[in-house]
Order: sequence, then C-alpha cells, then structure tokens
Amino acid sequence: MRSEGGSWRACPPLLLGRRTYDIFAGYWPQHTTGPEGWIGQLFDRVPKYVASRNPGIPLDWQGSTRIGDDLDAEMQWLRAHHQDVHVIGSIDFVHTLLDAQLFDVLQLWVYPLVLGQGKKVFPDGLAPGNLTLLGVEAGDNGAVSLRYAPAAGAVRTGTMES
Repeated sequence: MRSEGGSWRACPPLLLGRRTYDIFAGYWPQHTTGPEGWIGQLFDRVPKYVASRNPGIPLDWQGSTRIGDDLDAEMQWLRAHHQDVHVIGSIDFVHTLLDAQLFDVLQLWVYPLVLGQGKKVFPDGLAPGNLTLLGVEAGDNGAVSLRYAPAAGAVRTGTMES
C-alpha cells in the first residue's frame, strides 16, 4: 500500500472473496489508530461487497454487503453505482471473475520477490482471452503495476522473434 498521502486516500469500494473478507474484518476494524490507523479508518468507511453463495454468512463489519446470488447482475449493479471497485487478494474469486470475463481492468502488481509456489493468477483450464495494456507504473521497492483491459477478438499467439 502507498503512504497516507498516496492514491489510497480515495479508496473505492472493495469487492472481496469470503476468506479475504474474514481476514480483513478480523484485523482492520481493530487497527484504526497508530501507524496503520489510516488504513483501518479507510477500510471502515468504504463499502465492502463480499462474494459468497451462503446467504447466512455473518457480515459484522460496517458497510459490508453480500453478493453472489446472480454475479452477472450484481456486477452490472456495481458498475452502475460505483466508478471503480477494487478486488484485493481473493484469488479464488478473481478466477471466477476472469473466467466469466466480469472485469473491466485487471491490475497486476509484480514484486521483485520469487516465492516459487502459491496460487496461480491464471489457473489451468482458464478460458483464453485477449488483453490490452493500459499502463505501467513503477511502485515502491521495485514493484511494477501492470493495468490491462479485456480486448475483443480471437486469441492470437505470436513469437518473440524480431
């Protein structure tokens, strides 16, 4: 995350998978003071949409709403009511959004760190799709943000030859 004076000051609503919501809701409401207090305060005040098929899940964190009954319709509603919505973490939910092409911008942060394992952003079996590069931004400590939009047309592959 960027510092208090950075781009996070105007954080859009969050769209979270259930497990990420549980992690955030268990941590950030109790951390609204001190060095990270601005993040906790920010997350407290923005709307939080939680993807879950379970209508009985407890959503005790202020500003939290469950979605998941009709994801296509709910994503249309989010687009109509919010200029931007950010998905943080929630890789299983991201797989659902990618597979259904229910995203407008895909922002990938690449960090100068190799873990060698973990969940894939693009899992085996994901339907191929075209992307158009919207922008590249260098972040702190060598991190790079890559922003893509879905592109129309048949998937074409190429070579790295000149």
